[in-house]
Amino acid sequence: MVSVTSRAWVGAAGVLGLALSSLACGRGGEGAMAALPPSSGWSEGILADRAAKDRDLRVDPDTPLRKEDVATFRGLEYWPPDPAYRFAGAIDVYDAPRRFTIVTTTGKERPCERYGQVAFEIRGKRCVLQVYRLLDATPEPGGAGFFVPFQDETTGKETYAAGRYVELDGPDGGPYVLDFNRAYNPSCAYGDPERFRCPVTPAENRLAVRIEAGERGYVPHGR
Repeated sequence: MVSVTSRAWVGAAGVLGLALSSLACGRGGEGAMAALPPSSGWSEGILADRAAKDRDLRVDPDTPLRKEDVATFRGLEYWPPDPAYRFAGAIDVYDAPRRFTIVTTTGKERPCERYGQVAFEIRGKRCVLQVYRLLDATPEPGGAGFFVPFQDETTGKETYAAGRYVELDGPDGGPYVLDFNRAYNPSCAYGDPERFRCPVTPAENRLAVRIEAGERGYVPHGR
């Protein structure tokens, strides 16, 4: 399967530096990530990645789609790319990360660590998301090693009821890019929940705003 993430920080050092400099000026709220203007080709890259994911969902033998839905699959639905949902900055790391278990869509639990948090501003409202590490997953470097599930005011209506996931892209220690235009559904959202153990978003990561970016809810075509 094609990765749903993009190493968005690569080749955008100038734009990222500009956004991070705004933190020193106090914009975006104390300790918050800064709004990150789109780099050249940003929206085109997102659209290309979405097309690649659709292609893989059709042809990959490990597709999370049900076998009976592959033939009629015409692509996932997304909101159009919107740079207002793109941020850059650091993780506020906790001095003593707390371990707990996170429930999955199959009812089983997975070991998890509450590592830190990221803050950002959407339509004038300060938002905070907890950043986790799944302790039973293979460790990965940089932002790929973090797990950031979220729910928002679209959850259960226009998007998957268990929440969506978003990546933190960047090297070890940051800075990181948080781009909700790349938010995606867990594999269990595509119709076969017993096949996957997808973590359900903890209540503390419910945002009281609409995140009209990234992947919408999945409905099989022809049903």
